[in-house]
Amino acid sequence: MSIPSASKISARPTVRRKPLNRATISDQIYAQLCLSLASGELAPGERLSIRKVAATLGVSMMPVREAITRLIVDNALEILPNKAVRVPIMTTEIFRELTSVRIHIEGFAAEQAAIHRTDEELDLIKEQEVAFRDAVTSSNPSKIEALRANKNLHFIIYRASHLPTLLRITEMLWLRVGPIINLDLDSSVVQGAKTALAQHARLVHAIQTRDAATARDALAADLLGTANFVLESTRLRENNLPLPLSDFGH
Repeated sequence: MSIPSASKISARPTVRRKPLNRATISDQIYAQLCLSLASGELAPGERLSIRKVAATLGVSMMPVREAITRLIVDNALEILPNKAVRVPIMTTEIFRELTSVRIHIEGFAAEQAAIHRTDEELDLIKEQEVAFRDAVTSSNPSKIEALRANKNLHFIIYRASHLPTLLRITEMLWLRVGPIINLDLDSSVVQGAKTALAQHARLVHAIQTRDAATARDALAADLLGTANFVLESTRLRENNLPLPLSDFGH
């Protein structure tokens, strides 16, 4: 985390400098915590210590507190009666709702990406598809690398839709659903991610050929496959029955 030094900031003596430093640090901490949540690096129920986060990042507690407050407003974190902060516990009902919303919204984003993507964006999409495949199929698979590559692939596609409002809505959804991926901390998460390889390949090919309908369908199938893997393998609160694709209008 780097903030420009005073010597690198050009300002005339008559111009009052705006107090941006703390806000900038808070924004960077917010972005870093968002990445950890959306990538599945923080698990439901995991507690966050403002003091420990501040010490880890080498900053004061104030910008950390500001960033965490924003995430509470986003419903990505929650504050307990004893003032502790934690990642919300996920129930089957909430997870099913989030999956339904994601299939419609993110499917639309994939469809629009197939229509509007540039050649440069297509190259980035292909690079992340390869990164995910390498992380999952490696002889020593890395859960963190797989989770991050998966998130990067999806969000490069969503940015290629060129719909900023849609991108922001998607970011908020991933803050909620990202942690559920990390409920099981063993290698089964990486093994389960292998089921996404075929749909990722189908999705990337559809975006390359500008086949919007197939891009939407492949994205929906990818999300549904992940959702059913989570329902079958993790400790959600209610009975976990598989989600049929027909539930989402397919």
